[in-house]
Amino acid sequence: MSDDAIFAHAAVAAPHSLAAAAGRDILIQGGNAVEAMVAMAASIAVVYPHMNAIGGDGFWIIRDPKGKVRAIEACGFAGEKATVAAYEAIGGLPTRGAMAALTVPGAIGGWKIALELAAALGGRLPLGDLMARAISQAREGVAVSPSEQRSQPRDGGTLYDVPNFRATYFQDGEPPKAGALRKQPRLGDTLAHLVHAGLDDFYRGDIAREIAVDLEAAGSPVTRADLKAYEARWREPLSIKTRAATLYNTPVPTQGLASLLILGIYEHLNVRDVEGVEHAHAMIETFKRAFVHRDRACVDFELATTDFERLLAPASLAAEAAHIDMSRAAPWPLPPEQGDTIWMGAIDKDGLAVSYIQSVYWEYGSGLNLPKTGVLMQNRGIAFSLDPASPRALKPGRRPFHTLNPALAVFADGRVMPYGAMGGDGQPQFQAQVFSRIAAGQSLAKAVAAPRLLWGRTWGADSVTVKVEAAFDDALAAGLSRRGHEIERMAADRQDSFGHAGALRRGRNGEIEATHDPRSDGEALGV
Repeated sequence: MSDDAIFAHAAVAAPHSLAAAAGRDILIQGGNAVEAMVAMAASIAVVYPHMNAIGGDGFWIIRDPKGKVRAIEACGFAGEKATVAAYEAIGGLPTRGAMAALTVPGAIGGWKIALELAAALGGRLPLGDLMARAISQAREGVAVSPSEQRSQPRDGGTLYDVPNFRATYFQDGEPPKAGALRKQPRLGDTLAHLVHAGLDDFYRGDIAREIAVDLEAAGSPVTRADLKAYEARWREPLSIKTRAATLYNTPVPTQGLASLLILGIYEHLNVRDVEGVEHAHAMIETFKRAFVHRDRACVDFELATTDFERLLAPASLAAEAAHIDMSRAAPWPLPPEQGDTIWMGAIDKDGLAVSYIQSVYWEYGSGLNLPKTGVLMQNRGIAFSLDPASPRALKPGRRPFHTLNPALAVFADGRVMPYGAMGGDGQPQFQAQVFSRIAAGQSLAKAVAAPRLLWGRTWGADSVTVKVEAAFDDALAAGLSRRGHEIERMAADRQDSFGHAGALRRGRNGEIEATHDPRSDGEALGV
């Protein structure tokens, strides 16, 4: 997509065209942006299972037409049997399987309280209308996406041997090929049951009972009591004010702090050319500064002791910028993390704007698909530490660190823009690269499509390098190398490593510019 799509009244953006279509249908029926987002969240869980599922978590940033910005934390906590002793007995935290499925799925709880707000803002569509596309897609089947074919995990032997994984996701005994029809009837039945019984049934009703039975049979530490105790929560978003816009993001346990720090520090470097080596170098160096604070501060909300307002204050951001040498790369001692996620956005005719992320962490999460309900469980709990002295120490009832962080900007001229990207540790990096280009005057489509870089250690790599896309400018890469950055050029088929980003921006006249990443299977649609 070379140009932004322009819509007169309302729009959505999603990494799969079928999910975007589900959201557009709701807008056409008169639904608001939150209702459209729930429809997309249900659909994307069916059509993009390698990236997200209803057995995962979700985070929301919502700005209402009066300008109030809210955040939803739909993050599940560690199960009551998820003790350090239990994991030490098996040699540590496994990355796949039932013991990796150690946190309660939070996403559905987030849908529930988001729809309560939607109703308060005038939303009237029944849950059945919101779920109709997803139920049909699960029962009748959809084609495996090109992204899913490209994203087959490197630890396939471990993942593929998780009970029920092959039966659910393989085609003819092999990893899926793009275009192959996949049906998920159990998942479709679960979504249909939630329509009739209500979303709370996922935690306290028949679906909760079935989930708990399957989890216990598989050996997961999450119990029915854990499901019953879970509630998604409203949180106050974090924010900073830059020259271009006021930026909002989600608080801990997400890395929304890092996303804001990056853009706040970057502004104090006064970079003028977003196409030059100075911009790319500044991005990388701000990533490093922000991640130092992230790794100390981003813990369970109930345990956080950081003064976030002070850390995000202009004086603090300027002090961080002063530590950056614009002529030389700083060393880095710590490894970042990997993950898979989806970002989606929506804006309706009244200006209600939503930025949303839903995830299972690694590709296919834990790999544990529960046979009675078709729910794929996340492996987000592997972000915990078994060291009791760690701020991220595992403990029943505690929330893990999250890479998820949906973003929203309110520009100085009144325009509103939900934006974001998937990509684990890359999420704040991709957000920063996209936003800095938009703030410099680039169109949304150009900023999202531009070649990106990813700093850090990817899964299976031994060194901390600057990964650049195949299309990344050779002279720019050489300039970064001269400043001391180790450059690693990625093959064209590794495009998903650089995230699936998207953005929508509503002007004061109500028109909406929208785009989604050409690296994904997605689309921006509207009315």
